[in-house]
Amino acid sequence: MYFYDHGGDIYAESGRIIDFSINVNPLGMPESVKRAAKEAVDDCAAYPDHDCRGLREAISARFGAEPETIICGNGASDLIYRLLAALRPAVTLLAAPTFSEYEKAALSAGGAVRRHRLDAAASFDLGEDIAGELDGDVGLVFLCNPNNPTGRLISPALLARITEECLRRGIFLAVDECFLELSEGHADSLIKRVAGNERLFILRAFTKDYAMPGLRLGCGFCSDRGLLDKMRSLGQPWGVSLPAQAAGIAACREPGHLDISREYIRRERERLARALSGLGLETVESHANFILFRAPGETRLKEKMLRRGVLIRSSSGFCGLSGEYYRVAVRTEAENGALVGALAEELENGD
Repeated sequence: MYFYDHGGDIYAESGRIIDFSINVNPLGMPESVKRAAKEAVDDCAAYPDHDCRGLREAISARFGAEPETIICGNGASDLIYRLLAALRPAVTLLAAPTFSEYEKAALSAGGAVRRHRLDAAASFDLGEDIAGELDGDVGLVFLCNPNNPTGRLISPALLARITEECLRRGIFLAVDECFLELSEGHADSLIKRVAGNERLFILRAFTKDYAMPGLRLGCGFCSDRGLLDKMRSLGQPWGVSLPAQAAGIAACREPGHLDISREYIRRERERLARALSGLGLETVESHANFILFRAPGETRLKEKMLRRGVLIRSSSGFCGLSGEYYRVAVRTEAENGALVGALAEELENGD
């Protein structure tokens, strides 16, 4: 039986729900992006551009990468599965905990998975000991920066060493930067390293940055054009809709939205983390637009909070976490206050 282990399943609930289970920009979609998507509906009698030429040009201008090194897809998850299907690594090395779709994609491509356990006592940070895992069995290392669900950034110096070591050993490295633009590490992207390294793939999504998960739009950067061609052949011909392409082009022209958003998120994240700690919850210091916390003795907090109209993310889809861990998005000041109030009532008076 298929088990959906992500956030955002508001459709299974009735009544008004405040959704803290997905991590999108709390300032929402810019009006220019929303307008572009709406206007593109008028053109939907035609097929979308299968090669996303205008969108790739806009992404190229935004990030300084050659259009030929860019691939677009129906969300980042689409590209994860196509990348693994194209590479078919015998062994994929993953951190634990991390985003569950890396493992699912690796297994679906017929490979095995090796997990590098992250230590709660070290705030789940990726450490130098991962170097010992880069042996001849590993064909792909898939990292998330900042990591989901911990919100922790990888040290730029460590990430540079991993990149160099993978290249030296002929190991392919994929880095998911879908949360990077909304973090303090936004200037440390590895996109700039793609041009000189055919063993590197960088994953991005418009989902989080511009609050458009319903439009489904992701992109990847890699200088191995043969690999990108293979990835294209493994996907459907028209994987990115006209409204999504139009929205993406408009979003690339709104970098200022992210500058404002980062500062807002930083302020609200710090405020929310203090409030959660004040309730006796064990928070992991985050660099992203979400917070992981442990609620000692509480393994059904998600279900309890749903009764209060608040949806939070349980740890069920993350290998390496106990059932006492939960992840919440950083939303608006008013919504964050509602979350804290509901948690306080539940922890004090709930059954």
